[in-house]
Amino acid sequence: MTNLQNTKEMLIKAQKEGYAVPAFNIHNLETIQTVIEAAVEMKSPVILAATPGTMNYAGRAYIQAIAEVAASENDIPIALHLDHHETLESIEASLKLGTKSVMIDGSHYSFEENIELSKRVVEMARLYGATVEAELGKLVGQEDDLIVEAKDAAYTDPDTVVEFVARTGVDSLAVAIGTGHGLYETKPELDFERLEKIKNLIEIPIVLHGASGISKEDIQKCIALGCAKVNISTELKIPFSTALRQFLIEHPNESDTRKYMAKAKENMKEAAISKILICMSDGKA
Repeated sequence: MTNLQNTKEMLIKAQKEGYAVPAFNIHNLETIQTVIEAAVEMKSPVILAATPGTMNYAGRAYIQAIAEVAASENDIPIALHLDHHETLESIEASLKLGTKSVMIDGSHYSFEENIELSKRVVEMARLYGATVEAELGKLVGQEDDLIVEAKDAAYTDPDTVVEFVARTGVDSLAVAIGTGHGLYETKPELDFERLEKIKNLIEIPIVLHGASGISKEDIQKCIALGCAKVNISTELKIPFSTALRQFLIEHPNESDTRKYMAKAKENMKEAAISKILICMSDGKA
């Protein structure tokens, strides 16, 4: 029997061994079950990432309980991680329930305000044995209700990362290098040179957000340049919803949730397995 983990050792091991731990956005029982099945089958560590919207939809205590059952019944490293949470209150509520990995997203604030907020979250998380991810620079696109236009997206300035990490004490850092949330309308041009600079300046693991729609080659290049955690959301939602829609069109009278969810879960699991292989985390549990 294992418990939910924080992400410190998980990401440091990935960083050292040259792979990334996939962080899959989950929303309910079915999506958690599916991601865990894929990770167990591939013997991969896995991060279940929950946005504020997911917590509002499914209920914080429900998500916590389902994740705890997943961890207790499977012998792979599993973390429940708060993704893009923006307030101390929402983070503290999950820490009190037993969440061990949190992200504070202060990227839309000024540099000093982001440092101040991130530092307060780190101090609070330490009391619960939890790890903290922060973000410098903004990602284009939409995550829940947070929308960042292309003109407002700021690449992470390598000259600021050393000070940010030193003053906040965060355990991992999400950087903006040209990725965005959602699927891309045109091929994203990733700034690998910027990523390499950042990698050479800080020792903590780097996080790649907005990995849906990025090629295998580009993701693996990011991993080689220090990204030890890769976030995936949209590319799991699409196969799930596509299969669900198709099944209901083909079986218009079917009302049994267990039947119409089965194909959707199967489709999503295939997508999760393909992402685990791209992250090269298979066999690393």
